[in-house]
Amino acid sequence: MQTQKVIDPVRAEHVEARTFQRIQNERVEHPMTSDVTDRSLAKAGQARIEWAGRFMPVLAQIRQRFSKERPLKNLRISCCLHVTTETGQLAEALRAGGAEVSICASNPLSTQDDVAAALAVRGFKVYARKGEDRKTYYRHILAVLDSKPHLTMDDGADLVSTIHQRYRNLAGQMVGSTEETTTGVIRLKALAKQGKMLFPVVAVNDSQTKFMFDNRYGTGQSTLDGILRATNILLAGSVVVVCGYGWCGRGVAMRARGMGAHTIVCEVDPVRALEAVMDGYEVMPLAQAAPKGDLFITVTGDIHVISESIFRRMKDGAIVCNSGHFNVEIDLDALKRIAKRVQQIKPNINGYTLKNGRQILVLSEGRLVNLSCAEGHPAQVMDMSFANQALSAEWLVKNKAKLKPQVYRLPEQIDGEIAALKLKSRAIAIDRLTPEQKKYLASWESGT
Repeated sequence: MQTQKVIDPVRAEHVEARTFQRIQNERVEHPMTSDVTDRSLAKAGQARIEWAGRFMPVLAQIRQRFSKERPLKNLRISCCLHVTTETGQLAEALRAGGAEVSICASNPLSTQDDVAAALAVRGFKVYARKGEDRKTYYRHILAVLDSKPHLTMDDGADLVSTIHQRYRNLAGQMVGSTEETTTGVIRLKALAKQGKMLFPVVAVNDSQTKFMFDNRYGTGQSTLDGILRATNILLAGSVVVVCGYGWCGRGVAMRARGMGAHTIVCEVDPVRALEAVMDGYEVMPLAQAAPKGDLFITVTGDIHVISESIFRRMKDGAIVCNSGHFNVEIDLDALKRIAKRVQQIKPNINGYTLKNGRQILVLSEGRLVNLSCAEGHPAQVMDMSFANQALSAEWLVKNKAKLKPQVYRLPEQIDGEIAALKLKSRAIAIDRLTPEQKKYLASWESGT
């Protein structure tokens, strides 16, 4: 039987104490300043970082201001983000603001090795290799924490989780943290609800200029991009099942329908399900959609959305992939258990042949399909997301004396500034309220 290694979900709470101690011992014996796949890729990576910069005018303006004002001077920032061209632009902006920046990957398959090499050559501490195993992933997380950060930037909350579970001694010097994605915000709000949070965190994902654009337009486009690069299937006429109708699900469903697919939405939230119905999609339980779907895409942030019972109902040749942060949404252990054979069909596609002869095709072993099979979100979208990251860091520093250890949303004023900068970069003007209109909106006396 030909098999391909499945990397376990990268969640800090899943690392046993003995495994963690082994990693720590190895780090002491073999300390790292950077760990990338191939530094000779740096030139190509730098060219790609510069290309992304062409489409990130908002972050460029922030970087220009940061270089003059230096709001992050003497700040050590540890980042656990997808190591992509856009992240390269963010790292440069943070350094322009005076920060010392170290970076590790937030997903084992999302690293762009040429970008990692370029950043390492430019003097950043980078710990990221595409396809790294679980042990290396955590070794890299600990490596960025070795810098004793004042601030962390997370995409999935693995740095914050590790600090709270293993490195609580770092919390005393922490200004705070920022969190990029829905999955991470869910984890952090659970931590805060239990009263265990040790420092303030800005939920970048809750900014309108992040989730309304990054989650919807970024995930929508990049998810289908990854699927098409891996499979080259025709979406027109296909039945696409989207599991989850949050902002990511809205974007994926919208783009699938735009490509001519018959799109089914599966939800557990009645309000979102009703919204999907009003948006014109067919809505049904996943068990009912299972035998109909040609392509299944999970975007929920929850565990085992596609389970053994669903696999058993799928048609031969059904394609399954995930665009949620962690690879837990598809129960691959259950699929392996009921399969008589697992084989690599082509790069990024594994075929699981069931005992009845039907085959389920899984993309990138359930990892983020938009980053493992493609390049992730377009730079125009990440321009706003990473503007939020940079300004969140500045906001935390400015307000550290009055912030409590809880989850914060970036003030609406800053959210609006990012949107205004984006409009300005596209030479788009909008109307302004007149004094009379402002007065009317601030009053309660006026009626018909």
